[in-house]
Amino acid sequence: MFVDSFRSVVLASQTQDNPNNNLPQFVQQLGMLMTTWQATTFLIGEYFTETDTNPIFTVADGLIWLRQSVQRNSMVRKMEIMKMRGQPTLPGLHTFRIATSGIKVFAPAPLNPVEAPLEFPIKRLKMGVPQLDEMLGGGLPRGYSLLVAGPSGSGKSILASTFLAEGARNGETGVIAVFEQRPNHSQNATLTGLIQSGQVGLVDSRAPDLSIDEIVQLLLSEISRLKATRVVIDSLSGFELALAPTFREDFRESLSRMVTALTSAGVSVLMTSELEDRYTDLRFSPYGTAFLTDAIVVQRYIEVQSRLLRIMAVVKVRASAHSDELRLYHIDDSGLHIGEMLPDQEGLLGGRPTRHRLGKDDG
Repeated sequence: MFVDSFRSVVLASQTQDNPNNNLPQFVQQLGMLMTTWQATTFLIGEYFTETDTNPIFTVADGLIWLRQSVQRNSMVRKMEIMKMRGQPTLPGLHTFRIATSGIKVFAPAPLNPVEAPLEFPIKRLKMGVPQLDEMLGGGLPRGYSLLVAGPSGSGKSILASTFLAEGARNGETGVIAVFEQRPNHSQNATLTGLIQSGQVGLVDSRAPDLSIDEIVQLLLSEISRLKATRVVIDSLSGFELALAPTFREDFRESLSRMVTALTSAGVSVLMTSELEDRYTDLRFSPYGTAFLTDAIVVQRYIEVQSRLLRIMAVVKVRASAHSDELRLYHIDDSGLHIGEMLPDQEGLLGGRPTRHRLGKDDG
């Protein structure tokens, strides 16, 4: 049974001499009567503060609080289970969306989820670029999260598509969440084909006021549907811009929850991040989130003889040996190709390398 609005009923029955009009007794009797009839009763009301001393809050068996926050042109709805007598609840604020099909609630990912058991020896996934597999020590360990950081045009999305295509060649399915260019663009013909064939699931939500919890649920749903083993998020920079402003302050914490939830599901995650080429320091992420990932590949531009070249390096692969080489790479119609080092150049990370001069110790 629903009473909508219960607060209006109470206000209509209040008198000047008895403002509460035996409200606790009425609510208690109503609850007992509905229980006798095996009915679940919902009392709906417009209350404006959780600290309201209204006696109904103590008499009711459960209390669900709905709220909404407006920031700039964004409105986000949240739900909190304040009380549910005799049973545990999931704490925190849960975002929800009102759609044509009803209310969709997006619960936050647990902080300490049950992790998928590790397999020994650890299996490695091929990236689709043989030279990069060598630099990673034989490929990306299964279940790892990889951050590919680089400036605009450095080939991050191409590497992400190649990662998914290599999985499809090996009978694996994947999921990609796109927050920048649409995958149906001509330069992503490979990815478009994988999506159309059902080998890759697409999360391309253009809904306003996105939350990370909503994206995580969409990803986990696609992972479950396809039994996917590879996930791509392209990119974290676009992801942040797609979020409602109220979630950007906690982006780092929410991102940690997302990575934990995905890797705990047993999938391998590749995330791309737009990185401004600052040659005064070596940075891997504008969010300070590099420590969240198990592996990092960094891409940079350098100038050699008045030409703009690209270099790539593997910065870390947790608990695994990997290459420490800075290697040239180029992009053509067939994809990304890694070449040789530049042993006669030094200062590559400064953006403008100089030719190495042989000294006495060099023979």
